[in-house]
Amino acid sequence: MQAAPRLAELTTEELAALLVAGAPCVALVPVGSVEPHGPHLPLGTDTLIGEAAAEQAGRRLWARGVAALLAPPVGYGVTDFAAGFAGAISIPAPALTAFLRAVAEAYLSAGLSHVCFINNHLEPEHDRAVRAATSDLPPGRASVACPLARRWARTLSAEFRSGACHAGRYETSLVLAAASALVRRDIAQALPDLGLSLSEGIKAGAKTFRALGMDAAYTGSPREASEDEGRALLDLLATMIVTEVEEGLSSASGHEPAPGKSRG
Repeated sequence: MQAAPRLAELTTEELAALLVAGAPCVALVPVGSVEPHGPHLPLGTDTLIGEAAAEQAGRRLWARGVAALLAPPVGYGVTDFAAGFAGAISIPAPALTAFLRAVAEAYLSAGLSHVCFINNHLEPEHDRAVRAATSDLPPGRASVACPLARRWARTLSAEFRSGACHAGRYETSLVLAAASALVRRDIAQALPDLGLSLSEGIKAGAKTFRALGMDAAYTGSPREASEDEGRALLDLLATMIVTEVEEGLSSASGHEPAPGKSRG
């Protein structure tokens, strides 16, 4: 299966050739954060996960006749919940929305058919800011692939669905599959399980990790993580991306997805 090219590594002639080759040309843009993920995962965890999922999705899209390009990631986001921890680099939601909107418009003006923002930083205000960037674009020209959407959340692991998943088994497994050398495994194995649900805490009005009781910036069960589970989760996240892209392309062309085409 053909690997998706990294857009930043193409020459201008190579990109120009893809744009006139006839297949729809799509930019896959991971949107992450610089944010604490416990004492065992890197600050760029959300971006790493997005890039790894985009790589898998890109291969599938090429096999299905879509010229998917791995665009440079946007590695900053709204990280207000991590306030007070070293490495919580938060930008205002309006700034993120305006920047992403400009990125999408630039790719579309350059001749690409579709832009998909891949968001694995699950802070609600961040997700709203990403979605706002695509809200007024023409139908089918942009999409957001994010597991916060109910249709995708229900396909993921039990820990993810519980909401107790920040730097827990779910994200630790994904980073083990994406960049195993960056996981501090000895620390992860020593961390006690925490059953603090972010989704429930947010509904109750909590505004920070510390207010939720996450004094080490994690919840869930990092010690139960495995690379095998991470690979399975990356496959599910790739399905999410492929489906969002194909549905967007079908919407833009005025056609319904062909049977079987909307699942990766």
